[in-house]
Amino acid sequence: MADRTLRDRIDERLFDALVSRSLVYNTCWEDPAVDRRALALGPDDRVLVITSAGCNALDYAIQGPRKVFAVDANPRQNALLQLKIAGIRALAFEDFFAIFGEGRHPDFATLYRRELRDQLEPFARDWWDRRTHWFADRSGSFYFHGLSGLVARGVRAWLSARPRLREAFADLLAARDLAEQQAIYDQRVEPHLWSRPVNWLIARQTVMSLLGVPHPQRRLVEAQHEGGVAGFIRAAVRYVFRQLPLAENYFYRVYLTGRYAGDCCPEYLRRENFERLRAGRVDAIETHTTTVTGFLHRDGEAISRFVLLDHMDWMSTYHPEALVEEWEAIRERAAPQARILLRSAQARPEYLDRIRIGPGRESLREAFRFMDEEAAALQPLDRVHTYPGFVIADAPA
Repeated sequence: MADRTLRDRIDERLFDALVSRSLVYNTCWEDPAVDRRALALGPDDRVLVITSAGCNALDYAIQGPRKVFAVDANPRQNALLQLKIAGIRALAFEDFFAIFGEGRHPDFATLYRRELRDQLEPFARDWWDRRTHWFADRSGSFYFHGLSGLVARGVRAWLSARPRLREAFADLLAARDLAEQQAIYDQRVEPHLWSRPVNWLIARQTVMSLLGVPHPQRRLVEAQHEGGVAGFIRAAVRYVFRQLPLAENYFYRVYLTGRYAGDCCPEYLRRENFERLRAGRVDAIETHTTTVTGFLHRDGEAISRFVLLDHMDWMSTYHPEALVEEWEAIRERAAPQARILLRSAQARPEYLDRIRIGPGRESLREAFRFMDEEAAALQPLDRVHTYPGFVIADAPA
């Protein structure tokens, strides 16, 4: 694009180089509890979800829809979901939880070769053949691997050098109620957390790229928050740690500790849900390595639920024509009254007002019904809280 600076081009190449050869997300960073309330899944629903780490595709499958199509252009993300599916089908719950709950299993290499490997597609098999050590490191965790895991590992090392702050975070995770959380955060965490070097570091594009955030998305945050990226992250962390109960916030727990707790984990890691998946719900999931548009252009039945994460933010900058094509494909494959969820670094994504689709050049707000009030009511409940924008739209009846 004509307005890109040299720095933008460098950032874009860095992002592409990292993402094109790496597992970016080792756990999903979108709250499926909010999604479940918005989706209201039923037995006849066919769901399209961007795979990410597969946690949320499994979460939706537990609800019993007819089909869950997990679609991702990065084959490594689908490789992770395929490994989880193989584990659900073949392993005892205790072994499965050790691998994906604790983040490590001392006999993972043996379990992998004996029970999991032959269930995987060729790419996934080749990928995990060379990375069984990610689950077997005695001093580490799977959740410290992959790009986002590198950031988590860095945070862990930084906290290890600051014992008082590390203890404060441990007490924060063990807090019994919001009043105790607020006191610990206000008195023992916030005054020592946001140093000048930390504020500088978290705003670097290299760190953002490791977290899967391209520079156009970073710039959207900078344009909306007077404190820039660092100010936005400080505000999000403060809201989560002071306003939402951490006893059920597994998102921050896993990156602070490298593991989930049995009573604070994604739904697929709870024994009763593991058994429901194993009994047949997991069979509803199909993985597809392609773009959303590529998948929608294939012949198939209508999709009644779309969970599109935040990828439209960067598409609106990098590939605006492709974003138009994607919305046209969504309209073409959407079942009557299909529901569409997406997230954004913008509280009100500007591209939703700019895009025109179809021969009549309709605006998206003409082509779909946007449920702004419902989305605004749900967004404050999000336990991650890194997306100011939560969008719900319905296709025509």
